[in-house]
Amino acid sequence: MKKKNIFKGVLFVGIGASIYGMLATFVKLAYQDGYTTSEVTTSQFVLGLVGLLILNLIQTITSKKTLPTPSSKEVRNLMLAGTSLGCTSLFYYIAVQYINVSVAIVLLMQSVWFSVVVESVMTKKLPNARKILSVIIVLVGTVLATNLINSKIELDWKGVFWGVMAAASYTLTMFTSNTLATHLPVLRKSFIMLCGGSIVIFAFLFFAQIGPLHIDGLKSVYLNFTENTEHIRAFDYYILWKYGLILSLFGTVIPPILFNIGFPNAGLGLGSIVSSLELPVSVTMAFVLLGEEVVFIQWIGIALILFAIVLMNLPGQKEYKVAELS
Repeated sequence: MKKKNIFKGVLFVGIGASIYGMLATFVKLAYQDGYTTSEVTTSQFVLGLVGLLILNLIQTITSKKTLPTPSSKEVRNLMLAGTSLGCTSLFYYIAVQYINVSVAIVLLMQSVWFSVVVESVMTKKLPNARKILSVIIVLVGTVLATNLINSKIELDWKGVFWGVMAAASYTLTMFTSNTLATHLPVLRKSFIMLCGGSIVIFAFLFFAQIGPLHIDGLKSVYLNFTENTEHIRAFDYYILWKYGLILSLFGTVIPPILFNIGFPNAGLGLGSIVSSLELPVSVTMAFVLLGEEVVFIQWIGIALILFAIVLMNLPGQKEYKVAELS
């Protein structure tokens, strides 16, 4: 049973990470259409909340048994933990504005070793040699997959800072998915966490939506916030339907559900390795939809990452013995 649960966790985390990896391409397309970070993130979270609310209602109505109800303390903890969901999207999207996308992905993938360190601290055990080797292979593969060696890239410290912050937030999201209120239904838990993330996004929208005021691209009105300041730009609601549906599904609905199912079974360390699938998916999506060049060395890096994932999933001697006894 344990072996089956681990496989299930790896499968769900892998699918969730792959879907999450598609986000960067659509965010890039939204930026090319002139939308701002606050518009992108808000559209993603608003429709994500609506989607999860509908799914929760359907589950409640159709369930044959009474679903567990979270306590007020669990709700507070989940909402607090859910702020990491909002921070991950926000920090990553801000980083992309200052640095090359490939560098931002590399920084986000630092969550791999962040997570292994967190797991080691929480369990008070050093990671085994195979896990350490897998992390090293993932990091080497990440550098190759983003073509950092052959690229001339000027790093902006702002982008590096927000990229590292995104990795830290991503690690926190994985940790909380693995530990908090695991007895709750996945949809209910995901919705509560998303509510916490939305607080961060809405606060950013309030303070950052600066510029010419326009609604649906039809009006241009200027509103002075204070004397000698820039103008407040109203939210362009058209993005809700142009990109919001895709961003909400791939960023706030499907991945959190799969992560909440997968991480309790796979474990934080193994789950973080599997989540590295986000990188090759991002590279492939950029190649197909954006027409970005992907050279041979990048495919080698992707192959190394996939090899590390396989290495992490090979059963050890103890697991072999358990399987033989069962």
